[in-house]
Amino acid sequence: MNSAKLNMIAGAILSVLLLTMGLGIVSEIIFHQDAPEKPGYEIVVAEADTGSAPAEEAPQVEPIAVRLQSASAEDGEKLTRACASCHDFSSANTNKVGPGLWQVVGRAPAAHEGFRYSSGMQAYAQEHEAWTYENLDHFLAGPKQEVAGTSMGYAGMRKPEDRANLIAYLRTLSENPQPLPEAPAADAPAAEAPAAETPAEAPATEAPAAEAPTTEAPAADAPATEPPVTETPAEGTQAQ
Repeated sequence: MNSAKLNMIAGAILSVLLLTMGLGIVSEIIFHQDAPEKPGYEIVVAEADTGSAPAEEAPQVEPIAVRLQSASAEDGEKLTRACASCHDFSSANTNKVGPGLWQVVGRAPAAHEGFRYSSGMQAYAQEHEAWTYENLDHFLAGPKQEVAGTSMGYAGMRKPEDRANLIAYLRTLSENPQPLPEAPAADAPAAEAPAAETPAEAPATEAPAAEAPTTEAPAADAPATEPPVTETPAEGTQAQ
């Protein structure tokens, strides 16, 4: 190989090296980035709100005795359409998936003949003598919360008015319906008893002080009473 070809090859290699270096320098100039003062990324963490938000107060629900005064049994009967597949509401009182509900108001829990109750309902029956209006209201609001371990899959009836209407209808499922509970009297503001008037203090009558007779001491300037002087006879005087 002659020197001309070697020079061409060396020149080509040198040209490639120079071009590569030139591209690197140009890229560094174009895409140059300054190093950050603090390495890494700063993560901003939101400060926890130290002030506790006020807890929302649960809405006050009127007692079932109050709600039953204006409840509608007809509206309650409409609510049983979703329950008819599991319960019998007729006087036949047959058992389905759930027990028959004829005369359920006032009946003892877990007492319907022929129905196999869950252990949770049997335990509930040990602590509750009857299905009172109040017990039914609590159970319908949340069966699993009221009776732990119940086999009833119903989630519960949230609206207090609907529960009152349904219970009003269940009350009619009897030849002798249970009497309605007495609604508690409205809390009337207690009348303040008039304060007993204390008699005004009569002005004290000052009794005149009994003036004791004062014995006046003799005035210091008065001459003292001198006792009479007895004259003795002078010596040397002879009795005649």
